[in-house]
Amino acid sequence: MSKIKQIFFVLVFLLFSIYFGSYIKGQSISSTNDVISFFKNINTNLTQKVKTHFNKSSQIKTLLLENEELKKKAVLLNTYAYELNQILKDTNSTKFTPNIKLIRTLSYAKIGDYNKFWVDFKNNNKNKIYGAIFNAHTAGIITSKDSNFMLILQNDELASFSAYIGDEKIPAIINGDGTRVIAKFIPRWLNPKIGDEVYTSGLDEVFFAGVPVGVIDEIIDEDLYKSAVIKPYFDEVTPAFLYVVTKER
Repeated sequence: MSKIKQIFFVLVFLLFSIYFGSYIKGQSISSTNDVISFFKNINTNLTQKVKTHFNKSSQIKTLLLENEELKKKAVLLNTYAYELNQILKDTNSTKFTPNIKLIRTLSYAKIGDYNKFWVDFKNNNKNKIYGAIFNAHTAGIITSKDSNFMLILQNDELASFSAYIGDEKIPAIINGDGTRVIAKFIPRWLNPKIGDEVYTSGLDEVFFAGVPVGVIDEIIDEDLYKSAVIKPYFDEVTPAFLYVVTKER
């Protein structure tokens, strides 16, 4: 009888060992997986933060280099401006002091019209038309409407300013047709070519001279004048910040 009890207790012990052993093993594996997952998450987060840090460091280095290059250009431009003003002074001409101001767009002026934006520009002269510049290229014009200032992108039908085409300074008026930018009223006896650069003339006092608009993409012969479709440098749909020309000369 005692042997049977011993065998019974041994069997019970083995069953408990197998059951609790597998349970403990399962709990151990689960805990281990949790720990591994925890440390992997930490590793991933640390890796991302390190990458972000080095990316930012790289960007900072790039920006510092660009800033130094801009400082160099600013010094040279100041020198050129000084020499130019000296020449103007010697010839009894007006001093050349153009100016621009950074502004931002606020919202669409009208729902469904993606060419017009209200801007945070303040100026007492409500009758003047101002040139808008984005990334050193023409973007459109700024006019007063309902006591506020509105940006009109250059592909809009209401946008208009004077320009030159190519090295020959062929005169033209830039105007939008709703989707494209067109150089209009080109004298028929002049011959602009595809690939010619278009830039502002400054004669209408909207922009100062020399701001790039784009390049000629197509020539259109009309009855009295020629027109040219421009491939503009400006291609932003919703510009957040841009410059307004507050003084052309």
